[in-house]
Amino acid sequence: MKGIPGQALLAACVIIAGLACRIPQPILPPRPLPPGTVMLQFTRKVAGTVELTVDGTRIPVEPSAKKKALRLEISGLAQGRHNLVLMSPLEAFGPDQLDVDLGPAAGVFQVIFAQQFQSVLYGSPEPAPAAAGLPGVKARLEP
Repeated sequence: MKGIPGQALLAACVIIAGLACRIPQPILPPRPLPPGTVMLQFTRKVAGTVELTVDGTRIPVEPSAKKKALRLEISGLAQGRHNLVLMSPLEAFGPDQLDVDLGPAAGVFQVIFAQQFQSVLYGSPEPAPAAAGLPGVKARLEP
């Protein structure tokens, strides 16, 4: 037999099948979350500003120390159900609105699909008023 021997071809097929069938690893928070904390991890790094609304009130979001951010951490929330809405001029999120239930034991970790959103806007947009925020609630982007 000329070329690759049958055993070598079989071994190559087994290796390729083994690499293709590996078990995916779950996405977990980088650290345990304290009660009253929600961490949203994006599927790709977000480059633009992020607007956050919690229960109908806009919350100011601290930008990341680096240019792009992978997570948004919201702390200081009370126990119970909260409605979160994410918006950005440069990113599209899925879901962009979600309800989270915070219990007394630990925070909530959620993975959010993020996609770059490029649009052409003509003219200059009206500047948005400053976010009022909620007492004790802080939000910041993390690299």
